This record gives sequence, C-alpha cells and structure tokens, in this order.
Amino acid sequence: MGGEPQGQADAILARAAGRLIPLMALMYVASFLDRVNIGFAALTMNQDLGFSAQVFGLGAGIFFLGYFLFEVPSNLMLEKVGARLWMSRIMLSWGLVSMTTAFVKTAFAFYVLRFLLGLAEAGLYPGMILYMTYWFPEATRARFIALFLAAVPAASVIGGPLSGWLLGFDGRLHGWQWMLLLEGIPSLILGVAVLWFLPERPANAKWLSADEKRILAERLAADRADDHKVGALNSFWEMLADKRIWIFILPDFSIVIGLYGMGLWMPQMIKSLGFSNLETGFLVALPYVASMIAMVTLGISSDRRKERAWHVAGACFVGALGLLGAVLLHGPLLVMISFCVAASGIYGALAVFWTFPTQMLRGLAAAGGLALLNSFSNLGGFFGPTLMGWLKQTTGTYTLGMSLLSAMLLFAGIATLWIGRRFFSPQLDSPKGS
Repeated sequence: MGGEPQGQADAILARAAGRLIPLMALMYVASFLDRVNIGFAALTMNQDLGFSAQVFGLGAGIFFLGYFLFEVPSNLMLEKVGARLWMSRIMLSWGLVSMTTAFVKTAFAFYVLRFLLGLAEAGLYPGMILYMTYWFPEATRARFIALFLAAVPAASVIGGPLSGWLLGFDGRLHGWQWMLLLEGIPSLILGVAVLWFLPERPANAKWLSADEKRILAERLAADRADDHKVGALNSFWEMLADKRIWIFILPDFSIVIGLYGMGLWMPQMIKSLGFSNLETGFLVALPYVASMIAMVTLGISSDRRKERAWHVAGACFVGALGLLGAVLLHGPLLVMISFCVAASGIYGALAVFWTFPTQMLRGLAAAGGLALLNSFSNLGGFFGPTLMGWLKQTTGTYTLGMSLLSAMLLFAGIATLWIGRRFFSPQLDSPKGS
C-alpha cells in the first residue's frame, strides 16, 4: 500500500460504497420489482384472464429461461462496452417489456412477454457483482455485496404495500394493469440516470482525487497479487474448464429455487389466510424487512470472522425450517413468523454465497463465470414457481411444494459445507486449485 495507513484506504472504500451502492441498490430494486410483481398481479389477474395455478406458475417461471439464454452473452458485452452503457440498455429494455405485460390477453402472450423480460434483464445481477470487484477488495466484499443485495428484499418491502394498493385502481384499466405500468417507470428513469452517475472504474470517478485513486488502485492490486499462485482464473476458457464453477451451481440453484418458489407464491398464500389485497401487501413486506437485517448482519459477521461456508450453510438450514413452519404451523401469526425466518435464511445465504466465486474469478473469467453461474442457478427461478403451481393444482395445498423447497435449502447448506472444505482453505482469501 506504499506505506499508506490502512484506515485511509478503508475510508476511501467506505466513501465509494456510499456513492455507488445506493444507486446500484435502486437499480436492483427496480429490477426485482418488475420481476416479481407478477406475484401480486396474480391476485386479480388470474381471475380476470382465466389463468389456472399451473398457467401462472409456468408464466412466472419462464422468465428464467430467457434469462438463462442471454446471461453469459450479456455479461461479456458489459465487459466489452462498459458498465454504464450496458446497464442502461438493460434497464430501458426490461422496463418497456414489463410495462407491455399489462396488456396481455392470453396465456401464450403472457409466456412470450415473461420470456422476453428475462432476455432483457439478463446480465444485470452478475454485471453488478463483477462491477463491485472493480472497486472492493475481497476481504471487505461480503458486507458490500450484502448491502447491495439488501435491495432484493427492499423491493418487496416497497413493492408489497404499493402493489396491494395499486390493485385497487380499477377503472379504464384493471388494478393489476396499472400496477405493471406504473412500476415499470422507475426502470426507465434509472436507465437514463446511470449514464451520468455510475463511473466505469475508480480511475473514472470524478469525486476521487488523484491520490485517492492511487491508494485504491494499490489496494486492489495487492488483493490480486497472488492470483496465479492460489488457483484464481483469468481467462474465459480457463473458467469453463474449471470444475469449481460448475459445482458452485448446485447450492446456488437450490437457494434460488427456495427464493422464487416462496416469493412468487407468498402473496397468494398469505391472502388465503383471509386478508385483503392491501393487507396482504403490507404483510408480505414483513419477511423482507427481517431478511434485510439478516443479510447485512450476516455479511458483516462473515467478513469479521473471515469465514464463509458455515455462514451460508447455517442460513440455509434456518431458511429450510422457516419454509416448513409456513405450511405445518397454524394461525396467521405463526405463519408470518415462519415466513420471516425463511426469508432471513434464504437471503442471508445468498448474500454471503457470492463471495465464493468472486475470490477466484478475474477479468473475462469473472465476466463469463459470474454470468454462467447466475444463469444456471437462476433456472431455479423457473423450477421453483413452476413446481409450486403444479403441486398446488395437483394436491390442492401448498404443503408438498413448500416441503420440496425446504429440502432444496437443506441440500444447499450441505453442499456449501462440502465446497468450503474441498475448495477453500480456512482463510477466506485462499481458494485452492481445482
């Protein structure tokens, strides 16, 4: 660090986080809101359009097939043309597609637009994780990734009450149509704003002095000094041939199944307890408030203790218990507590999990590897809601579907412990070779 005090570098990192993460969080709030607000639309849309539980489940999940197909190409384009331009393109295109969904009339049109929404949004999440590696060293990354990912439950905290309220706006358009139209507008606004407020790299940040840029560059260079000695990956083809990337898919896929299987069906599950649309909107927000606290707390704990695997696995086990409680316990209070526990575990696990691949991926390997991992893992977002819909229609209850989601989280926890033991040294910054 050229003799610079550690505290000075930490202060620069904190200031960079204060500048970047709020904007990135807003972008992801808009993204996630446009992705999952279909769960609220279903409260009235399904009846208006005559969609069965199976049709809705397939339409909700087919988003992730489009996402899967375009994820890697999209992230490679981000590395090629730059974060600002490509993230702007992503946000503008998904905002327009999400708003167009308000005018679907048939199941086929619903499927097509959900598929196109996945194509449009592909690359945003892994692109942002990649972008954070340009700014934040690995030893501090869990807390910053957790702060950024807190935008996911924040979208539901904001979107739950808002969506429940907008569903009551029946008039020339149905409430669910107004909801889809109005909630797409922030994506368009942010798609333009990112061109002005998101610097490509630290060297392009006008709010950093030349000396601060130098200090940050030295800190990041020191973080990567031993890349070739500790099994880090630098090229795209080297990444594809490394078995660790493919193994990472197993726990992430399982966590994502739980996340979307619960998230896209929770509004209907809570409403079935006897609540109105507006009450459902506020109640759905509660588990996500709990999960925001859990994510940040777990991220800070993981950085301080310099431990990843048990933090992820423990959160997965907690999430599995919460999902079971939501269908095995009785009464609105116990069900809501269970959803709070489930959301805290699922989102807490996801936040810390993403520190694993960022430890060993660099350059084009990072651009392609993060996208590859996220694209395959997010197929869980297809299978989770789809299986929930099929099992609900087949059995008439949510019990079997939620039990399956719980089992997937249990598997994710066990797989993460094995990955931590097999591929990582006790020190979090020392990935082993493949």
